[in-house]
Amino acid sequence: MESDKKRIAIIGAGISGLMACKYTLEKGFNPIVFEARSGIGGVWSQTIESTKLQTPKDFYQFSDFSWPREVKETYPDHTQVLEYLHAYALHFNILPRIKFNSKVTCIDYVTSSTADLHSWDLWGGSGEPFSPWGKWRLTVRNGQNPSASAPTDQVYQVDFVILCMGRYSDLPNIPDFPLNKGPEVFNGKVLHSMDYAAMDDDVAADLIKEKRVTVIGFQKSAVDIAAEVANKNGATHPCTLLFKTAHWIVPEYLLPLVFQGLNRFTELMIHKPGEGFFIWLLAMLLSPLLWIFSMSIECYLKYMYPLKKYNMVPTHRFLKQISSCMFTVLPANFYDRIKDGSLFLKKSQSFSFCRNGLIVQGESKPLLSDIVILATGYKSEEKLKNMFSSTLFQKCIAESSAPFYRECIHPQIPQLAILGYADSPAILYSTEMRSKWLARFLAGNFRLPTISKMEEDVLEWEKCKRRDEKESYRRSCVSTLLQIYCNDQLCKDMGCNSRRKNWFLAELFAAYGPKDYKDLP
Repeated sequence: MESDKKRIAIIGAGISGLMACKYTLEKGFNPIVFEARSGIGGVWSQTIESTKLQTPKDFYQFSDFSWPREVKETYPDHTQVLEYLHAYALHFNILPRIKFNSKVTCIDYVTSSTADLHSWDLWGGSGEPFSPWGKWRLTVRNGQNPSASAPTDQVYQVDFVILCMGRYSDLPNIPDFPLNKGPEVFNGKVLHSMDYAAMDDDVAADLIKEKRVTVIGFQKSAVDIAAEVANKNGATHPCTLLFKTAHWIVPEYLLPLVFQGLNRFTELMIHKPGEGFFIWLLAMLLSPLLWIFSMSIECYLKYMYPLKKYNMVPTHRFLKQISSCMFTVLPANFYDRIKDGSLFLKKSQSFSFCRNGLIVQGESKPLLSDIVILATGYKSEEKLKNMFSSTLFQKCIAESSAPFYRECIHPQIPQLAILGYADSPAILYSTEMRSKWLARFLAGNFRLPTISKMEEDVLEWEKCKRRDEKESYRRSCVSTLLQIYCNDQLCKDMGCNSRRKNWFLAELFAAYGPKDYKDLP
């Protein structure tokens, strides 16, 4: 196969797009990267002033490109992260491959007959990355020319598409409200956390200055924004954090303990898809250790922080929160701001808007507010679905809740991979492994199984994880506690040795990280 003649399009220049470009370049391809914004970094390029890593940097680094020595912090801030990503892109000569201010509005699979898709036993008709029967047509909107009266569209035709759009951007999740009870009746300003994060720091500071701000939500962005507003405005204009469900918030110093626990021994306690009787029995016998670990963390957090006093004791287990990819790190001075009156916490099952604030269920008086920030997440599934112009492929995304094969390949969508969609405690580390796997697949090092085999595999994953997670199940978050197990599968596909440690005890009890996979052949 002549790699340089096959056209590969990568959509997005966040961390997954940069790695997809780097590893396909190494295999002799000439990828083209489309980035809607004017710079690289994805969510790191538009975030609030106080944002920093919530993963120890040893687990958030490229396997072959370490953090600079001058970065001493365990959790670098967003400026340091963005500088690190820029250094990576420069070092591996990725920037010349990127078309900035180029938004891919839709992609369409062009083939002689869509009926062929249903008759294929192998992915793309051959089980290989490139098919003689079809290509992808990308419509790209170029907003780079300021003199143009309107953005211009350009069409590209490529042999393979890698979607690297991420889950936490572009399409915000805005709650629905009854008629005359939504933002339209509110005299103040309502915005999503995405819009707040996109502001320059001085603009955001001016927006909230001496304002009564209410933040809706209790995930990472909600807690970070509420803490930032409280630190800036103080007790004279306190911020309110209004939430429906409390989650465990972990201080930074406990995170290394959690990440060190992501080892092979811990994974023996986790049920796996398609496991045999012996593996099932072993998980059953060892699983009480996970319960003890989870309970120990919960008891410690309840002892150290006034969770009960502020109605912040979650009803779910700490371990369930980790496995559901709902990990939130305690901002600096969070409880100090509560004590000095700069931050108020309110728990309620519902709320609506009124002229001068919010009507909170269970309270007789309105919650007076000047600004309401909705940190209510993103519609990542809908964003992914809307990328396809074909209703057939839209249904493939919308009508199935099964994860993707190896968490990046949809069995029914040929010549396309999705990176950065699968969630993880260390997203850079897990995405880099899939980028290496994908590059080797594109280079013809191995073929995919039949479509039916891949569908059996993903359905087995769904069945296994639904049994464990129940109502918390999300297909983007099936491998959180099985990172090494998934890497073993990727290594097996690539024909690499999955045992990366030098001796038995380290293999069993030491945590795995990016550096363990630096020298994959």
